[in-house]
Amino acid sequence: MSAATAARRPVKALTRLRLFWPAAVLAVLLVANLAFTPDFFAVHVQGGHLYGSLIDILHFGAPLILVSLGMTLVIATGGIDLSVGSTVAISGALACQHISRSADPGSVGTVLTAVAIALGSALVLGLTNGVLVAKAGVQPIVATLILMVAGRGVAQLITDGQIITVTSEPYKLIGGGYWLTMPFAILLSGLVVLATVLLTRATALGLLLESVGGNPVASRLVGIRAVRLVALVYVFGALCAALAGLMVSSNVSAADGNNAGLWIELDAILAVVLGGTSLNGGRFSIGGTVLGALVIQTLSTTVYTIGIPPETTLVFKAFVVIAVCLIQSPAFRTKLAARAARARRTARPLAAAPTDRLLAAAPIDQEVGE
Repeated sequence: MSAATAARRPVKALTRLRLFWPAAVLAVLLVANLAFTPDFFAVHVQGGHLYGSLIDILHFGAPLILVSLGMTLVIATGGIDLSVGSTVAISGALACQHISRSADPGSVGTVLTAVAIALGSALVLGLTNGVLVAKAGVQPIVATLILMVAGRGVAQLITDGQIITVTSEPYKLIGGGYWLTMPFAILLSGLVVLATVLLTRATALGLLLESVGGNPVASRLVGIRAVRLVALVYVFGALCAALAGLMVSSNVSAADGNNAGLWIELDAILAVVLGGTSLNGGRFSIGGTVLGALVIQTLSTTVYTIGIPPETTLVFKAFVVIAVCLIQSPAFRTKLAARAARARRTARPLAAAPTDRLLAAAPIDQEVGE
């Protein structure tokens, strides 16, 4: 074995890791921003709060991380949830409506009640999806599509088609406030991610979810209660979406039933795929999902940084996402490596050919020259 081959083995082993490609893409996007913003990695303290581009990416990416986290467990069971965007809008609308109608919108009790109402509504919405999918046998994409369409209308009915604005410092803390020098949204999303990792990896819950998604028939035969697990993940996904809705509405101190959480379900699915979780169900990666969500948020930040026209933003993001998916695809990398190997063999210099082939070619060349 040559030294070059031995040196390539650790690199190949590294590229096979599930988190390698999303982490590599995220690093490339972050470094690319240095060409347009030299102080992109600078983090400074002002007024006791941390500020900087990296902090902004984590801050504005927190709602997407939460929605993607719930989507990961749903996809792990072989399902899909298209209604999370509507859940984001409904939860934010209910919370802001309660605060705006309260006699004391700035009290902590009012805000806690608003949060409880938002989470309670998400519990009902998630349970509805779970019952339709797990108990009634409705296809996940159909069951959640119903709530995706109807839920957006419900959010607009709650807000009466208007934007509800609120003035409440305790509510502002959820999505736009700071705690311990960090944006509270980052701390909250990090706590939810940590709790999810502990529940799915430190217990048997993660293995049960993977078995239900990988082979539902076999899991049922061994006694796993798949109906309860499937319903549970849809409830969890709705609760994560409700927290994201509270963050979004709190950050702007307003609820917009039409635009809040619009198409966030597609970004969440994309984040899960970029993180290495298969849409067919089975094994999942929470760390990969977090990296995938940060890749999407960093890409959005990069688009605004380099000044791409708004009308071409989505097209630019589409091309980048396609490139990232191709890079992550083992089949695509294998075909690319095979073509590169064939190209190297074709371009091999004539001097490297065997001596008898050179001698055999000489008379022909001489005759052609004469």
